[in-house]
Amino acid sequence: MNQPIPFADTNFKLAVVQELMYNQELLPKFDLREYAAEQGFTYDDWSFEAVPEALAYFEALEIPFELAEKITEIVMDGGNEIYREIAPRWDGEDALFDVDEFADLQHFPNLKSMTLFYTGDEGALEAVRARGIEADWA
Repeated sequence: MNQPIPFADTNFKLAVVQELMYNQELLPKFDLREYAAEQGFTYDDWSFEAVPEALAYFEALEIPFELAEKITEIVMDGGNEIYREIAPRWDGEDALFDVDEFADLQHFPNLKSMTLFYTGDEGALEAVRARGIEADWA
Protein backbone atom coordinates (compact mmCIF):
# COMPACT_ATOMS: atom_id res chain seq x y z
CA MET A 1 0.00 0.00 0.00
CA ASN A 2 1.40 3.36 -1.01
CA GLN A 3 1.42 5.96 1.74
CA PRO A 4 0.49 9.57 0.94
CA ILE A 5 3.06 12.34 1.19
CA PRO A 6 2.72 13.97 4.65
CA PHE A 7 2.75 17.69 3.87
CA ALA A 8 3.76 20.18 6.57
CA ASP A 9 2.66 23.26 4.59
CA THR A 10 -0.70 23.35 2.78
CA ASN A 11 0.46 26.03 0.35
CA PHE A 12 3.50 23.95 -0.62
CA LYS A 13 1.10 21.07 -1.22
CA LEU A 14 -1.05 23.30 -3.45
CA ALA A 15 2.01 24.18 -5.55
CA VAL A 16 2.75 20.46 -5.95
CA VAL A 17 -0.87 19.71 -6.82
CA GLN A 18 -0.79 22.46 -9.48
CA GLU A 19 2.09 20.64 -11.14
CA LEU A 20 0.61 17.14 -10.84
CA MET A 21 -3.06 17.96 -11.51
CA TYR A 22 -3.08 20.82 -13.98
CA ASN A 23 0.36 20.78 -15.62
CA GLN A 24 1.17 17.06 -15.86
CA GLU A 25 -2.45 15.83 -15.61
CA LEU A 26 -1.48 12.94 -13.32
CA LEU A 27 -4.36 13.59 -10.92
CA PRO A 28 -8.04 14.09 -11.80
CA LYS A 29 -8.71 17.80 -12.31
CA PHE A 30 -10.67 19.64 -9.66
CA ASP A 31 -13.34 22.01 -10.95
CA LEU A 32 -14.90 24.27 -8.32
CA ARG A 33 -18.22 24.68 -10.16
CA GLU A 34 -18.66 20.93 -10.59
CA TYR A 35 -17.57 20.21 -7.03
CA ALA A 36 -19.99 22.79 -5.60
CA ALA A 37 -22.84 21.30 -7.62
CA GLU A 38 -21.96 17.76 -6.51
CA GLN A 39 -21.55 18.71 -2.85
CA GLY A 40 -24.52 21.08 -2.75
CA PHE A 41 -22.84 24.29 -1.64
CA THR A 42 -22.67 27.77 -3.09
CA TYR A 43 -19.81 30.25 -3.11
CA ASP A 44 -19.14 33.82 -4.16
CA ASP A 45 -17.68 33.64 -7.68
CA TRP A 46 -16.18 37.10 -7.12
CA SER A 47 -14.41 36.24 -3.88
CA PHE A 48 -10.73 37.04 -3.39
CA GLU A 49 -10.85 34.70 -0.38
CA ALA A 50 -10.48 30.93 -0.35
CA VAL A 51 -13.71 28.97 -0.71
CA PRO A 52 -13.60 26.85 2.48
CA GLU A 53 -14.95 23.71 0.80
CA ALA A 54 -12.40 23.92 -2.02
CA LEU A 55 -9.51 24.45 0.37
CA ALA A 56 -10.74 21.53 2.50
CA TYR A 57 -10.84 19.32 -0.61
CA PHE A 58 -7.17 19.99 -1.34
CA GLU A 59 -6.14 19.68 2.30
CA ALA A 60 -7.72 16.20 2.38
CA LEU A 61 -6.40 15.16 -1.05
CA GLU A 62 -3.81 12.42 -0.70
CA ILE A 63 -0.78 12.56 -2.99
CA PRO A 64 0.88 9.14 -3.39
CA PHE A 65 4.63 9.06 -2.71
CA GLU A 66 5.17 7.52 -6.15
CA LEU A 67 4.22 10.87 -7.73
CA ALA A 68 6.90 12.78 -5.78
CA GLU A 69 9.55 11.76 -8.31
CA LYS A 70 7.53 13.45 -11.09
CA ILE A 71 8.10 16.88 -9.55
CA THR A 72 11.13 18.55 -11.15
CA GLU A 73 9.90 22.14 -11.19
CA ILE A 74 7.40 24.19 -9.19
CA VAL A 75 6.21 27.55 -10.45
CA MET A 76 3.98 29.51 -8.13
CA ASP A 77 2.10 32.05 -10.22
CA GLY A 78 -1.06 34.01 -9.47
CA GLY A 79 -2.53 32.71 -12.72
CA ASN A 80 -2.19 29.03 -11.80
CA GLU A 81 -5.44 27.08 -12.15
CA ILE A 82 -5.34 25.73 -8.62
CA TYR A 83 -5.55 29.19 -7.10
CA ARG A 84 -8.51 30.16 -9.30
CA GLU A 85 -10.29 26.95 -8.27
CA ILE A 86 -9.82 27.77 -4.58
CA ALA A 87 -10.24 31.58 -4.61
CA PRO A 88 -11.97 32.50 -7.91
CA ARG A 89 -10.89 36.15 -8.09
CA TRP A 90 -7.66 36.02 -6.10
CA ASP A 91 -5.23 38.48 -7.63
CA GLY A 92 -1.95 37.41 -6.02
CA GLU A 93 -1.71 40.64 -4.06
CA ASP A 94 -1.82 39.09 -0.60
CA ALA A 95 -0.17 36.21 1.25
CA LEU A 96 -3.07 33.74 0.91
CA PHE A 97 -0.96 31.10 -0.84
CA ASP A 98 2.56 31.93 0.43
CA VAL A 99 4.65 28.98 1.59
CA ASP A 100 5.81 29.40 5.19
CA GLU A 101 7.49 26.04 5.77
CA PHE A 102 9.92 24.22 3.47
CA ALA A 103 10.29 20.87 5.26
CA ASP A 104 8.24 19.32 2.42
CA LEU A 105 11.20 19.72 0.06
CA GLN A 106 12.58 16.51 1.54
CA HIS A 107 9.90 14.50 -0.28
CA PHE A 108 10.88 15.71 -3.77
CA PRO A 109 14.35 14.43 -4.69
CA ASN A 110 14.03 15.43 -8.37
CA LEU A 111 12.94 19.02 -7.74
CA LYS A 112 15.48 21.22 -9.56
CA SER A 113 13.84 24.65 -9.65
CA MET A 114 11.20 26.56 -7.76
CA THR A 115 9.62 29.95 -8.33
CA LEU A 116 8.06 31.35 -5.16
CA PHE A 117 5.55 34.09 -4.55
CA TYR A 118 7.45 37.17 -3.42
CA THR A 119 7.36 37.49 0.35
CA GLY A 120 10.45 39.59 0.90
CA ASP A 121 11.80 36.81 3.12
CA GLU A 122 15.22 36.02 1.70
CA GLY A 123 15.37 33.14 4.18
CA ALA A 124 12.72 31.38 2.09
CA LEU A 125 14.91 31.47 -1.00
CA GLU A 126 17.91 30.35 1.02
CA ALA A 127 15.97 27.42 2.50
CA VAL A 128 15.21 26.19 -1.00
CA ARG A 129 18.66 26.92 -2.41
CA ALA A 130 20.31 25.13 0.53
CA ARG A 131 18.86 21.91 -0.89
CA GLY A 132 20.52 22.51 -4.26
CA ILE A 133 17.34 23.79 -5.91
CA GLU A 134 17.38 26.87 -8.12
CA ALA A 135 14.98 29.34 -6.55
CA ASP A 136 13.71 32.80 -7.37
CA TRP A 137 10.74 35.06 -6.80
CA ALA A 138 7.79 35.02 -9.18
